[in-house]
Amino acid sequence: MFYMKYMFVIALLFPFYTWAQDCKLHKETDPYTKEIKLSTGFIQLQGGSVTVDADKLEIDVFFTLNGTDKCFDNSSTAFIFFEGTKLKMTTRNSGSMNCEGFFHFTVRNTPSTNSLLQKLSAQKINNIVFTGNGKKETKIIFTSEQQQMFTSLTTCLVNEAKPLIK
Repeated sequence: MFYMKYMFVIALLFPFYTWAQDCKLHKETDPYTKEIKLSTGFIQLQGGSVTVDADKLEIDVFFTLNGTDKCFDNSSTAFIFFEGTKLKMTTRNSGSMNCEGFFHFTVRNTPSTNSLLQKLSAQKINNIVFTGNGKKETKIIFTSEQQQMFTSLTTCLVNEAKPLIK
């Protein structure tokens, strides 16, 4: 009976322990420049995947969309819809022109967090609508598990990227 009380307390603390371990970033050091690059690794989504990478200059949110004829250039946009609100955030592709389904949005890594990154790390994304060449739209919907994973990893990366600025 005495041990049951301790087992109960450990069982209650277990969710906090596992939550603290969610912040596992990939860290890579360039052998020549000694610059550090952080990455969330690819998060699988329905219809694609996303990774968030950071170095001392910028933070890059990189989507790969499944399917053919996913062409994007610098005039392509992404409309980000957040859970619980009708407001949307719009961003442009900052990557190169491609037809492989690659979409980037890049922000400078600065001591104060960019408004786009603040929103991505504070609110859960419901879906993103990518508009490519020819006004062709591709919609990515986040499940609740993917929302939580993306939000927590983005928050972690944004916080860990600030010390890279030297």
